[in-house]
Amino acid sequence: MIPDKINVTNLDLFYGDFQALKNINFKLEKREVAALIGPSGCGKSTFIRILNRMNDLIPSCRITGNVLIDGENIFGSMDVTELRSRVGMVFQKPNPFNMTVFDNVAYGKKMQGIRDKRVLADIVETSLKKAALWNEVKDRLKKPATALSGGQQQRLCIARSIAMEPEIILMDEPTSALDPIATGRIEELIGDLKKDYTIVLVTHAMHQASRVSTKTAFFLLGEIIEYNDTREVFTNPRDKRTEDYISGRFG
Repeated sequence: MIPDKINVTNLDLFYGDFQALKNINFKLEKREVAALIGPSGCGKSTFIRILNRMNDLIPSCRITGNVLIDGENIFGSMDVTELRSRVGMVFQKPNPFNMTVFDNVAYGKKMQGIRDKRVLADIVETSLKKAALWNEVKDRLKKPATALSGGQQQRLCIARSIAMEPEIILMDEPTSALDPIATGRIEELIGDLKKDYTIVLVTHAMHQASRVSTKTAFFLLGEIIEYNDTREVFTNPRDKRTEDYISGRFG
């Protein structure tokens, strides 16, 4: 039996004495997209940062429970550097490095020791094509990445993640700082990327969750109130709190 791509069981997370996540259970199969919805401060971003162990950087953070990727415990003997190459991250605000477009995408592979210019060029081109950005920047590869528009910078950050050949891509509100046109392009891109990657997406936009995801988890006060197929969550929620949030009664 093939294990789930992501399998989280009985997960609790504490910052000191404060419990930020409570008894989280979450499964996601390969090449599915899960949208995490819920009010600000309810634990969505905290949860996805567990999946590539970014919370390790917080001294007061304590985690119990199990997080498995392909059946392997990420808190066991798994190397953190290897984990973060397998689980890429795209943040809310585009954060290109202060270097050229080319070097942004090639950076991770250079850090892994790849120096062959032809190999790097192939990786950059392939990654930019997968991020639907190649045609817009192929003549600007030696220009500063910071000269790109906000939407282009975010797709560049996605290309930078793709270049590391991840299996999972985490996206923390990747369109919240973008205009509607750029948002639409990112949503189309997510639709294309799910053919090759497993994606976990934090979003405040209900329409975005309903359009791009296969599964939706509703977080509230550090708990997953409901987790199901997206169509079911939006058309036939099991919990009244889910219905109230989706319909705009609170949040």
